[in-house]
Amino acid sequence: MSPDRNVLLITVDQWRGDCLGVAGHPCVRTPHLDRLAAEGVWFTRHYAQAAPCGPSRASLHTGLYPMVHRSVLNGTPLDARFTNVALEARAAGYDPVLFGYTDTTPDPRGLDPDDPRLRTYEGVLPGFRAVLDLPEHLRPWGEWLRTRGYEVGDDVRSLLEPVDDTPGAPARYRAEDSEATFLTDAVLAHLDDARPDRWFVHAAYIRPHPPFVAPAPYHTLVDPADVPAPRRAATPEAEGSVHPLLAGAVAAMGGLQPCDDETVRYLRAAYYGLMAEVDAQLGRLLDGLRDRGLLERTLVILTSDHGEQAGDHWLTDKLGWFDESYHVPLIVRAPGPEADATRGRRVDAFTENVDVMPTILDWIGAEIPAQCSGRSLLGWVRGEVPDDWRTAVCWEWDFRDPVAATPQRFFGIGLDECALAVVRDEAGKYVQFATPRLPPLFYDLLEDPDETTNRADDPACTGRVLEYAQRMLVWRLAHAERTLTGYMVTPMGLVDARRRS
Repeated sequence: MSPDRNVLLITVDQWRGDCLGVAGHPCVRTPHLDRLAAEGVWFTRHYAQAAPCGPSRASLHTGLYPMVHRSVLNGTPLDARFTNVALEARAAGYDPVLFGYTDTTPDPRGLDPDDPRLRTYEGVLPGFRAVLDLPEHLRPWGEWLRTRGYEVGDDVRSLLEPVDDTPGAPARYRAEDSEATFLTDAVLAHLDDARPDRWFVHAAYIRPHPPFVAPAPYHTLVDPADVPAPRRAATPEAEGSVHPLLAGAVAAMGGLQPCDDETVRYLRAAYYGLMAEVDAQLGRLLDGLRDRGLLERTLVILTSDHGEQAGDHWLTDKLGWFDESYHVPLIVRAPGPEADATRGRRVDAFTENVDVMPTILDWIGAEIPAQCSGRSLLGWVRGEVPDDWRTAVCWEWDFRDPVAATPQRFFGIGLDECALAVVRDEAGKYVQFATPRLPPLFYDLLEDPDETTNRADDPACTGRVLEYAQRMLVWRLAHAERTLTGYMVTPMGLVDARRRS
C-alpha cells in the first residue's frame, strides 16, 4: 500500500443531482464544483439509496441497501454487526476523522436505557473520531459566532431564520460567518497539524438543507423570476389522483404542499443561493489542499445523502419515489498520472451511494467486505469500462411512524407495510409497495420523463411491468445479506469462496 493515500469524503445535504453548473442548470452557480468535475470524473446518473438523512447515510457508510441494513428512518438503530467505511479504514491503519455529522443511531442492545446516545438520532458512526461534531443543533457554530460578536440565544438555529418577513429576505448571519465557513476553517486547521499522508477526513456540510434562507449576498444571487418552473400537475388534487399515497399525503404526512408559483420561485432561488455559498467554501477547502501540497495525494469524493423536491410534483422535502429526491451529485477526483487521461470525463452509467465505501477501500488498498452491495468506481476513474456494470438503480423509502402510527392508521396497513422500493433504468421506473393496499406504479420515462402518468394498469404495458417487477425480485435476491454466505465448513476446513474467486 502506498503511504501517500489520503481520503477526503465530502457530503452536502439535500443537493439535487441536476443542480450543478456543469449539468447545464440555468440558475445554479457552482464554479468550484465544476472545476472539481473538470479535474476528476463526474457521474451524471448517481443515486442515493434512501431518504431521509439517517437511512441514506447508513447506505453510504456501509455499502448496503436499506433492505439489508434496515436502518430505515432517522432514529432507527444501525445494527452493530455491520462494518462500515470508518471501521475498515481504521483497521487499515487510518484515523478517520469527522467534521459535521453522520446521523447514526447506535444499536441499543447492550446500552443502558438511560444512555444519552438513545436520546438522539444524530450519533457518530462507529470508527470515526469526531473532531467537530456538528449536528442539527449547531451549538459549536454558535460558540464560534459569539467570538465573532454575535448575540446567540439558546437555539442557535434561530440565526438561520430571515431577518424579516419580506419574501427572499436574507438570513441573520453574514456569509463569511456561515456554518459552512466554520466547518471549512476547522478542516483546514486540522490539516495543518495532520501528517501529510495516510489521513481520512469526512467533511459533512449541512447546507443546502432547509430552512431555505440564504445569507447576503447569496439571497439575491438568483432572481426568483428566472428559476425553472416546477414539474407538476395543474393542482395538488390532480397530482394526488396518480396514487393513493400521494392523495393521502396531505392528511397523513403533510407531504403535498399547495405552494403557489411565487412561493416556489422564492424557495428555489434561496436553495440555489445556499448552493452557491457552500460551493464557495468547497472552493476554499480544495484550494487549501492544493496550497498545502495535499491535493495530489488525496482521493476527493463529493456526493449528497438525497435531493429535494423543491415544488416538483407539489412536494417539498425528500420522500417518495421521484428522481428529484434520490438523484444526487457524485464527483470523484483521483490524484496521479493514472487518472490524468480521464480528467473531465463524464460517466453516464448508473452509479449508487453504495459504491462509495468500496471505492474508498479500493483506493487505500483495504479489502472490500463481503457485505458490500456496491462496487468500486476506480475503474471508471482510470478510464476503464467495468464488466457487467449495472443497467439500473434501486432505492427504497420507508414511511412508517413507530411513534404516532399516522400512516399506518390512515392507510389501514401494518408497520412493516409502510415501505416502497424502486427500480429505474433509462426507459422506465417501477415502484413496488410492501402491501397490496397500495398499488404499484410504472412510468414510461421515454414518453413521460416528468413522471405524470402511472401506466401500471395499462394493458399495453403489462409485459414491461412484469419485466421490471422481475428485475426488482432479482435485485433483492442478489443483494440479500451475505456476510457468511461465501463460507463452507468442510472436512478439509473452512472454505472462503469469495476470497478464492
